[in-house]
Amino acid sequence: MSKNISKKIIRILLFLGTIISLYFVPWPIITALTKPIPNTVQEQVDKAADYGFDGIIVCVNKNGNQSDFYSSGYKNRESKTPADPNSLFKIASVGKLYNALAVAKLVSDGKLSLDKTIADYLPELNAKIEYADKITLRMLVKHRSGIPNYTDTYMYWANPKKTEDEQLALVLDLPANFEPDEEYEYSNTNYLLIGIIMNSVLGYNKFQYIQKEILDPLNLKHTFWSIQDVNIDDVMSGYYVGYDTDLKTDNVGSLLATAEDLSIFIRALNDGTAFRDEKEQEIYSSIYKFEHTGLIPGYQTIAKYHKDIDVVVIQFTNTVNFDGYNWNMSEIMYNRIIKILKKKN
Repeated sequence: MSKNISKKIIRILLFLGTIISLYFVPWPIITALTKPIPNTVQEQVDKAADYGFDGIIVCVNKNGNQSDFYSSGYKNRESKTPADPNSLFKIASVGKLYNALAVAKLVSDGKLSLDKTIADYLPELNAKIEYADKITLRMLVKHRSGIPNYTDTYMYWANPKKTEDEQLALVLDLPANFEPDEEYEYSNTNYLLIGIIMNSVLGYNKFQYIQKEILDPLNLKHTFWSIQDVNIDDVMSGYYVGYDTDLKTDNVGSLLATAEDLSIFIRALNDGTAFRDEKEQEIYSSIYKFEHTGLIPGYQTIAKYHKDIDVVVIQFTNTVNFDGYNWNMSEIMYNRIIKILKKKN
């Protein structure tokens, strides 16, 4: 084979390689990142449809719990109902913040111990969860238990389980992913077990405790335990890419809250007003974080406090796709909003 032919073959292969590689470039992300940042939050929020979202709600909570609201798109796309900042939203894993705070309060009161194990609190699970006699409440709260995540089981979201017993059954008798406290691995099973432990110790549903000890003191009147506790018309619709079904009626376990209620809670968690005293605050600080994100079919939430500009920013988007760039696009939207706020500050 002559040198000229070899060079041509190499050039063709390099050209084909370039074409193939371009297929895998995350163009939606690159496009979103390279566009100029608008001057106002509303201008950025108005681009939600370009990011693939049917609707968006943003709450900017400033010092003194004074909030500005921004929205675009639809609360319900079938009826073309505009996104409403006062809508209830399924906040998914953000609910772990409320549960971790409840644990801190119960530990402070001596009703729970961070050093007691699953076997201590739920002896019936001793033979069904590996290392149950070594996994402490502290490890559960901090996601250091090694217990497999029930929502990661095969095709879970195609048919989500409705009860705690059904959810827990998915991971009982499975081997641990690692020995207790050896690693960190986010697992919804941890907080499922925390809830069961709290219910057992309290003798009633944990949300009654959260209502009395967290929501009522903070005057959070628009935070609810489940979809069954609210007027369904008040809930923002949720969608999964490629499916026409409105997911808001799905009884997937999730707290619901308005953006404003959630912003007040996040501020209280960060400025210390969510705690009764320093002891309680120290306990919480040692076990969990002060911000969170949430993701379930139809709903994704980002809830964070930004100390440098003293604002809490809550972002709700109601279109989800577990594949592709959907979550990345929500983070890009959020980060650009923060840049606009910092520029104004």
